[in-house]
Amino acid sequence: MIGFYNASVILTYLGVVSAVFGMSQAFNGNFKIAILCLMISGLTDMYDGTIAKMIKRSEDAKKFGIEIDSLCDLVCFGVYPVVIGYCLGMDQWYARIIYMCYVLGGVIRLAYFNVTEEQRQAHSSSGRKHYQGLPITSVALIIPIVYQLRRFFPEEFPYIYVAMLAVIAFLFVFDFKVFKPDKKCMLAFVVIGALIAIKMFLL
Repeated sequence: MIGFYNASVILTYLGVVSAVFGMSQAFNGNFKIAILCLMISGLTDMYDGTIAKMIKRSEDAKKFGIEIDSLCDLVCFGVYPVVIGYCLGMDQWYARIIYMCYVLGGVIRLAYFNVTEEQRQAHSSSGRKHYQGLPITSVALIIPIVYQLRRFFPEEFPYIYVAMLAVIAFLFVFDFKVFKPDKKCMLAFVVIGALIAIKMFLL
């Protein structure tokens, strides 16, 4: 079998599996499950890099890890949110334009990160301290938080959702610095995600 297989890559693959299953749930109208799957994809992406640093890998395996992570991110956090929007009933012409801009922004953001990360690693062994532009993986937390508005604005929520994607699409390519979360911040994100999941299913 071609490819590289280790704990970090397998964790990345599980994120894609969760996203594809979530898409099927979105098509069936099970949006709570779909949002939960998005959060699971975000969780796997959050820790695959940490695990990758703990295991011994060849140079080819490292490069493969960077590429496969971006490809999986495009599915999980680029295409998947668009599928949710479409399943919410937003199929108008302006919504389609926003979907196109959102995915395009995500593609540009991921490609730019790969180029700059490769250059950074070639000249420095220290860890990255900040990102340029909004990381595409941040939607794994942003969307679940915004989804809570559906309880209060059920009829308006599809429009809110598409407007959110438009803003995020702009932030993907807007050149501003975003701090890279440390371990404590990552743990806080996990706790917030868990609280959101509990709230969704209890209410």
